[in-house]
Amino acid sequence: MGLLFEQIDSQPSEIGEITLRRRRIPAIGNRDIFEVKLGEEFLMSSMFVDAEVALSDIGLNATPGDNLSVVVGGLGLGYTAVAALKHERVGELLIVEYLEPVIRWHQKELVPLGKDINADARSRYVHGSFFDLAIAEPAEGGFDPESPGKTFDAILLDIDHSPRALLHDSNASFYTVNNIRQMARQIKPQGIFAMWSNEGEDEEFMAVLREVFTDVACHVVTFFNPFQNRESFNTVYVARKPG
Repeated sequence: MGLLFEQIDSQPSEIGEITLRRRRIPAIGNRDIFEVKLGEEFLMSSMFVDAEVALSDIGLNATPGDNLSVVVGGLGLGYTAVAALKHERVGELLIVEYLEPVIRWHQKELVPLGKDINADARSRYVHGSFFDLAIAEPAEGGFDPESPGKTFDAILLDIDHSPRALLHDSNASFYTVNNIRQMARQIKPQGIFAMWSNEGEDEEFMAVLREVFTDVACHVVTFFNPFQNRESFNTVYVARKPG
């Protein structure tokens, strides 16, 4: 059966100690559950990944064209990235991650999905701040350090818990009309911006999105939570760039 709990790695990062753990809870099934913690705060668990997968599926199903160039903001445990790679229309995937230890976990395949990402030639890790790269002058930088000025068919974001529940206070400025508009310069006409949230629809953020995009919607993704013995939900925002 193996160990019921293992701390795989713990490293300092730019925003605090980040830890990768594996556990088994026999009462809810004999499978490994991987967890990421920042200090004492839980960032992600492989127990609940429905909405992370839905972020890619909903976002990319709304994205027109072929040979899509896609950005995933936030690597986490890799579920959004691997879900994107399952879409045959994706031609390249840039995975932007601020925390270098998280990239190393995947490169060393300490997490299960690292192998899938590393084996797919379409994927590339970018170590950097999504929020800084989002508002950079496109001609001088942007999400792809190898191709300044590049635009993308879809940008899929999963970093903060919600537009209000932030991993760091400095992220708050991103969720404004000005900075969302700055980011949209890196999206092709008719391209898609999609974002995961742990909370229900945020009307204030919806209004921000409507200032910049069209076809703005908030999708509810439900899943069973065995710890609470009831259904839980996350949300996925989707918005289209005019053009």
